[in-house]
Amino acid sequence: MRQRSHNGVVILAAALSAAVVLGCWPAASEPAATHPFTEALVTNQTGDSLSIVSLADMKSVAEIAISGNPAGIAMSSDRKYAFITSPESKELVVFDADTRQVAKRFKVGEGPLGVAAHPSNGLVYVADWYVHKISVVDPLGGKVVAQVAVGDSPSGLAVTPDGKFLLSADRDSDAVSIIDTATNTRVKSVPVGKRPFGITIDAEGRRAYTANVASDDVSIIDIATGIVVGTVPVGHRPYAVALARGRAFVTNQYGSSLSVFDLGNLEPVKTIEIGDHPEGIMADATGANVYVACWFDNVVMRVDTDKLAVTGEAAVGDGPRAFGLFLR
Repeated sequence: MRQRSHNGVVILAAALSAAVVLGCWPAASEPAATHPFTEALVTNQTGDSLSIVSLADMKSVAEIAISGNPAGIAMSSDRKYAFITSPESKELVVFDADTRQVAKRFKVGEGPLGVAAHPSNGLVYVADWYVHKISVVDPLGGKVVAQVAVGDSPSGLAVTPDGKFLLSADRDSDAVSIIDTATNTRVKSVPVGKRPFGITIDAEGRRAYTANVASDDVSIIDIATGIVVGTVPVGHRPYAVALARGRAFVTNQYGSSLSVFDLGNLEPVKTIEIGDHPEGIMADATGANVYVACWFDNVVMRVDTDKLAVTGEAAVGDGPRAFGLFLR
């Protein structure tokens, strides 16, 4: 039986109900500003579907059935494929974004949540909430090729733009793992705030930003040294972070808001009222807009990063997460 809890967590089973009491499924590294994005692919967890939204007019143009409570999403570097985690069915779904059809789905671990794609080698990384490991997956071959032990309850994943490092937000260890992708080994565990969930890496690959659900703040990690270089208070139950035009935009689940702070001096800029239970967030390729999935309102909202105001919204399926990189 599936239902929405008061904090936007889908109760998948009795064990998960006991374990997942803060936050849910989260964000990955920011896109390089290369080609403009035209669509949002939004995972609707309670709706068991994927909504496709046209960014030009903010209209939902398709809704495709994806069983298993789809939550996490990542895109291949050529944007042809979306990689979607379905935690209830314990699967990774490979979705052909051009034909709008499921190309493949197969079992990955016991609780697949966060997902990230390597920028060049074709591999995909899947966080396994229950066994505290990252599965390294050949998505088109449909198989797990390696596993990396990390901290407890890995959630958000992000890969550096050069592909050298994978970062995992280990929620129940209050830490972030830094993994060498060449050897699939964890090289460092970095203590951060309480219950890190979403994690985002800047376009230069220098810093990572974690949304810490239980301490209501964002930790900023210097990736090269593995040191936290700043902590910024934000709203209630922060879920994920997007970076655009020198600012961080943080979704606050319980605050129904975005916290905006300056990336240079780490000072607050503004709090923007948004839809109910904002969760997944991503900036477009130019940084002119960020797009936010609002779990209880069943919409994706567009926020102008210069005006710091909502400028559009699109209706999507039930319980949108859009957890990860969901624009193409």
